[in-house]
Amino acid sequence: MNRATDVRHYPGARLVTLIFFIWLYLPIGVVVWYSFNENRLVSVWSGFSTKWYAAALENKALLAALEVSFIVAVIATIGATLIALCAAMVLSRAPRRGIFQLSEAVVNMPLMLPEIVVAVAVLILFSQIGLTNGMLKLILAHTAFCTPFAFLPIRARMQGMTLEMEEAARDLFASPWVAFRRVTLPMIAPGVFAGAMLAFVISMDDFITSNLLNSGGSTTLPVYIFGLIKRGTTPELNAISTLMIIASLIIATAALVMSSRAMTRD
Repeated sequence: MNRATDVRHYPGARLVTLIFFIWLYLPIGVVVWYSFNENRLVSVWSGFSTKWYAAALENKALLAALEVSFIVAVIATIGATLIALCAAMVLSRAPRRGIFQLSEAVVNMPLMLPEIVVAVAVLILFSQIGLTNGMLKLILAHTAFCTPFAFLPIRARMQGMTLEMEEAARDLFASPWVAFRRVTLPMIAPGVFAGAMLAFVISMDDFITSNLLNSGGSTTLPVYIFGLIKRGTTPELNAISTLMIIASLIIATAALVMSSRAMTRD
């Protein structure tokens, strides 16, 4: 690369980059550091301890909220990924005009609308149809707003795939299902995995929709954490946040590794 066009050699670029990453990750570092604080006062350091992690893992209300979030996220991820996969296959092979462009805009619309608008609309809809089951409401709502997040990586992967291999399979008398399962799906698997992981993280992280649809026995982890904040911040909350950060890093790393291996094979 030409030195004149290499952004790393621009005057002040390294300093600006360093300041940006400090500003971005310093609050996360503070949360992680104080999660090991022995003192109950979160801002007063009195020694190193892991007791708040033990307290978090023994908190039955926390574990119940985590269980609700995990169940909702898993089911919503499966539903959103299947819907997104079907939509991506149709739209990637359709002409870029008319109803197909409109359909793609409809799939991506939850990304363009404020989440509070979508949450209120879903709440009104469930009230009108008389749906009262808290878990079912959460699953349906999470599936709806997670679908476009799963759709984007799958759509991008489908756009970069030619139909030659699939057509060759059909020429060898493979049925449409066999051609999809043996040829198309393995080729787009990294995109499907990335979309599923993105949908899972978005579902686990959601607060606005979950808070509006919250009812007895269906409190998610973000809603529970918000309740803890209203009662006062403690190192236990920092421990919970640190565990969520670690889980998110593991999921993001897995998605990145899958995408990198797919790019290397291509």
